[in-house]
Amino acid sequence: MSEKEYTTVEIRKSGFVALAGSPNAGKSTLLNALMCEKLAIVSPKPQTTRSEIRGIMNYKDAQIIFADTPGIHQPVDRLGSRLNKQTASVLQGVDLIYYLVDGTAPFNEAEERTLRMIRQAYLPVFLILNKIDKLNKKQVLNKLTAWQNRYPFAEYFPVSALNDHDFADLLDTTIQYLPEGGALYPMDMTSDGSTDFRISEIIREKILLCTEQEVPHATAVIVEEKTWVEDVCAIRALVLVEKQGQKGIIIGKKGAMLQKICALAQKEIKEIFGWENELEIYVRVEEEWRSRDKRITEYGYGITDE
Repeated sequence: MSEKEYTTVEIRKSGFVALAGSPNAGKSTLLNALMCEKLAIVSPKPQTTRSEIRGIMNYKDAQIIFADTPGIHQPVDRLGSRLNKQTASVLQGVDLIYYLVDGTAPFNEAEERTLRMIRQAYLPVFLILNKIDKLNKKQVLNKLTAWQNRYPFAEYFPVSALNDHDFADLLDTTIQYLPEGGALYPMDMTSDGSTDFRISEIIREKILLCTEQEVPHATAVIVEEKTWVEDVCAIRALVLVEKQGQKGIIIGKKGAMLQKICALAQKEIKEIFGWENELEIYVRVEEEWRSRDKRITEYGYGITDE
């Protein structure tokens, strides 16, 4: 598909499709490609996705609700544990799973961990072998054969989420696995994510892209205020970090890094929402927030053990 194929015909089938896989498998990239719209932030760093992000597509006579999930990984803190739990919860509430695999990476413990979680869902699973633009035909065939021996996938789709533009075969096959039913969301809706959440994610993406080492993973972003002055949206956002040194890195020498992050985020906010905007970001230290359940809940990440 080169553009959205939303339809106004009667919806006869509808259901949820989870995008699951290890960190950096390309789940968010595929979601954006399928939707022909940037709904999920992307970066080369693992654990970029921290929340379930839904894309709502009306395709032919079906409504497909895609659910992007945090990458399944070996957690090192409470945040990681809760993100894994969130992904497991999403997999229990969908009709179909796309299991994304990085075709350039070897089978490892992370993939075994993901397979164990998928097995517990007892659902049809499509293997989406991603990044095939970096493989030759023989390598693709060998990868598909190896995965066929690991799990009884319902379907197999080799793709390049970054470069492919036509997913008609994938979508047509997906519809076959969805239950009968009418639209679950309004027909003109493409995501159920709030505007504040999407803005906070845009800012966090720019931090991920501009900073290195532990800094990007230690950040959380909260949009605290949006006010309109004529045709300009004034946005005030809080960036939380765990250490004073991380705060210094994000601010940068004479505020240069923070200015860069602001400029990049402002540009994308305008591109996505069409708003002229003025963005103010300030940074605060919240020590070890990733290990504190109360703070993780307050910042809207993961689900609790309750």
